[in-house]
Amino acid sequence: MTDFLGVVTTRHAYALFVLLSAIGLYMMIANKNLVKKIIGLNMFQTGVFLFFVTSAYRIGGAAPIITEGAGPYVSPLPQVIVLTAIVVGISLTAVGLALTIRLYSEYGTLRADALREVIGDE
Repeated sequence: MTDFLGVVTTRHAYALFVLLSAIGLYMMIANKNLVKKIIGLNMFQTGVFLFFVTSAYRIGGAAPIITEGAGPYVSPLPQVIVLTAIVVGISLTAVGLALTIRLYSEYGTLRADALREVIGDE
């Protein structure tokens, strides 16, 4: 138990990553509303982005520009991956919301279970 408290008190970003990912995953699975599912997906993505950036952090790290006497270098790859993932996440959110608007205009509901029943009857 003391190890858990030690991690939570010293590694705030990792605790926040777990919290954001868990809430986002729960929202995607448990909610019936499609907009809330998209919000949950965005929360989950934010947790993953935080994990990547936090795991790339180095104490005393320097920019990867080779100079005389520079300390340990920080890899820019995680930041590049996160920037790319943010663009993909925004695109995914836009497409998901556009499809949600189209489903609502066609069927008049945003509940996934009601949509399954309506689409299954056709």
